[in-house]
Amino acid sequence: MPLLSADGQTVAVVGGGPAGLRAAEILSAAGAVVTLYESKRSVGRKFLVAGKGGFNITHSEDLVTFVTRYRGPGQPSDFWEQALARFNNQKIRGWAARLEVGTFVARNGRVYPKALKAAPLLRAWVRRLKEQGVSFAVKHRLVGLKPGKRLQLTFETEEGTLVETHDAVVLALGGGSWPQTGSDGRWTTLFSQNELPISPLSAANCGWECDWPADFLEAHEGQALKNLVLTVGAEEARGELVITRYGLEGGPIYQLGPALRTMKEPALTIDFKPTFTEEKLIAKMESARRNFLQEARVRWKLSAEVCSLLEHLAGPFDSAESLARIAKRCSLPLRGPRPIAEAISSAGGVPWSELTSELMVRQIPGLFVAGEMIDWEAPTGGYLMQGCFSSGTLAAQSALDYLATHS
Repeated sequence: MPLLSADGQTVAVVGGGPAGLRAAEILSAAGAVVTLYESKRSVGRKFLVAGKGGFNITHSEDLVTFVTRYRGPGQPSDFWEQALARFNNQKIRGWAARLEVGTFVARNGRVYPKALKAAPLLRAWVRRLKEQGVSFAVKHRLVGLKPGKRLQLTFETEEGTLVETHDAVVLALGGGSWPQTGSDGRWTTLFSQNELPISPLSAANCGWECDWPADFLEAHEGQALKNLVLTVGAEEARGELVITRYGLEGGPIYQLGPALRTMKEPALTIDFKPTFTEEKLIAKMESARRNFLQEARVRWKLSAEVCSLLEHLAGPFDSAESLARIAKRCSLPLRGPRPIAEAISSAGGVPWSELTSELMVRQIPGLFVAGEMIDWEAPTGGYLMQGCFSSGTLAAQSALDYLATHS
C-alpha cells in the first residue's frame, strides 16, 4: 500500500528488535521524525541471537496455511491474514534483496539469508534507517508512560532521567524470553500503572521437564529420539526430540506447548513407529517368545535410547502385544515448561481485547504495539520472525493513519 506522509511529526519507536526496526523504517520513509529508543547499548540483540542457528527469517509456505500457525486467546480470526498482506514472506525476501542480502529456501521450506548469518542483514538495515533519518537513542530504558494529546515517555539513561513527548508511539519491547537481550518483560509494569490489563507472560517454544533415572540420563543425554509422532489431546506434531538433563527439547514439543500448558498434569503420547500399525509390529515379532524389547530393537529397528525409554516407562514386557501397544501409544508425564528466560519466545502480553484492529491501545490513542508484546505465539521455523515483521509494519502504517487524522 502507498505510504502516507507524516512530514515533521515526531514518532517514538521503543524497542530495537525486528518489529521496532521495521516500524522505524516505515515511519521514517513517510517523512516522520523518528527516534528509536533501545535499553541496551545496541539494537537487534535478540535478532542476532536468533541468527546463531542459521537465521531463519520466514517460511515459504502458502499464506493460507501460514496464517494457521498463529495462536492467541481472543485473537481476531482475520488478523494475521490482514497483517501478512502488509508484509508477507515474499515481500520479506524482496526487502532483503534491496538490502543486498540474498536469501534461499531450504528443503524444509524455511527461508534463510545465503550467508546464514543475521549480522550482515542487521548492519545493512541499520545503515538504511540512518540514511532515512532515524535517530538512535541507546541505553534508554522506558520507565514511564503518560497519555495525553502528545504522549509523554520517561526514560532512564546514563545521564539521568529524560522526559520526551511525541505525536505517536510504537512500542515493540518484546516478550519475556532471552532477557539478556533486553526482552525482559519489565514493560508490563507500565501497563499496570496505567490500569491496562496484561495477560501474564509465560514460556513458549521451550523445553519441558520430566524425571529421568540417573542411569538413563548418563547413557542417553544429548541423544535424539527420531521419527516420532507426538499427540496432546487433538493436537499432533512430528519430528525428533533431544534428551536433555532436565527433560526434552525440540520442534515438536515446542509446537505442542500451547496444548500442554492447558493440562493440569501435562503428558505427551508418543508413537515411536508411526509408519507401522500395531498389528504389523506384532506380526514382525511372530516367532519371539522372550526378550521382547531386545527382539524389537532388531525387528522394529528401535534405537538404544528408545528401548531404554520404553523400559523405563512401561517395562518389563511379557508379550509382543503389550510392547507394540506401548510403542504406539507411550505416555510420558511432564513436570512443566522450562523457565521463560530460557524460552525461544513467550506467550501472554497485551490482550487482543485491549487493541484495535490497527494495533492501537484502545485506552491510549496514539499508542501502538507490535511484536511479542501482543498475546500471540507461533512455532519456530520462520513464523515468529515473520510475525514481528508483519505486526511492526501494520503498527507503523496505522500510526501514519493516526497522524494523518490528528495533525
